[in-house]
Amino acid sequence: MSKEKTITDNNLKAVDFFCGGGGMSYGMKKAGINILAGIDYEPNCKETYEANVEAQFILADVFNLTAQELEKQLGLKKNDDELILIGCSPCQFWSIINTDKNKSEKSKNLLVEFRRFVEYFKPGYIVVENVPGVLRKKEESGLQPFIEWLDKHKYKVHFDVHNVNEYGVPQNRKRFTLIANRVADKEITPLKKKGEKVTVRDVLGEKNGFKKIKAGHKDSTGFLHSVSNLNELNLERLKHVKKDGGNRLGFAKIKHLQLDCFVDRDNSFKDTFGRLWWDKPAPTITTKFYSVSNGRFVHPEEDRALSLREGALLQSFPKSYKFFGTSTSSIARLIGNAVPPEYAKRIGQAIINSK
Repeated sequence: MSKEKTITDNNLKAVDFFCGGGGMSYGMKKAGINILAGIDYEPNCKETYEANVEAQFILADVFNLTAQELEKQLGLKKNDDELILIGCSPCQFWSIINTDKNKSEKSKNLLVEFRRFVEYFKPGYIVVENVPGVLRKKEESGLQPFIEWLDKHKYKVHFDVHNVNEYGVPQNRKRFTLIANRVADKEITPLKKKGEKVTVRDVLGEKNGFKKIKAGHKDSTGFLHSVSNLNELNLERLKHVKKDGGNRLGFAKIKHLQLDCFVDRDNSFKDTFGRLWWDKPAPTITTKFYSVSNGRFVHPEEDRALSLREGALLQSFPKSYKFFGTSTSSIARLIGNAVPPEYAKRIGQAIINSK
């Protein structure tokens, strides 16, 4: 049996906590796992999730949801060897990216809340995906006591930090991943992609269906090849940024273009106004990938930021994936916060192959 074969002849089913726009659910579904429902407290996720995953969306704050309510609503059973509980909680508190820790304070306890459901249902499989920071802060994040509980209850636990580029995603994105099971006789690890790693050139550019556009272009179709506008000063800055991997140092010596915050600080945040490289993976796609000033998110050749669809492709969403939102930023949040579907698929395939 091929390790990368998608297998549909199984009875595995999953509930996806903190499901967002459906990256994890969609990837698991592509692997051949039946998605019972996605749970999220953000109503903005509902339309995108349902349109692509075609599973029930439960609008709920996990802090207020009880295991008994979920049991009744979905007809779940305890100690079900075929049940997968997935918890990819929002992770701003544990991220190394500068965030407002007061605003994200509540998110630091989400793993603890997810554990309530694991303890109640004792499913056959558990998947947790998060920022590497939860591993660095194992006690504070609740990870260490969770792993100890899993060990005590005879789960075989794999946990590590993986770069999703090794799993078929055209992006360098390091993520903590835990896969626990009490069904197979060994630890389960995501299936790596064989052969060369996927790069920006493999998914973007004209040969991949992305016509050349200018800053401010609005795509009126569902393809969403839309890109943020830029003022004249920023457009001039980008003209001085070298194609294929250049950065803001290209205009650092031009007085009227240099940013005040970087005067005499050439080695700080060099990715700001930076271009992607064609033949390397993209950097981590954040929720701000549509902005040239928030990271290395400038197109390798064109003087503009990444479009919404380009960001989605770099997250390994298919071109057919439908995104719904009230603004560029709301759609970018769905994309940037998602688990890359290709990575999720390889986790699902590994679980199926372990049976």
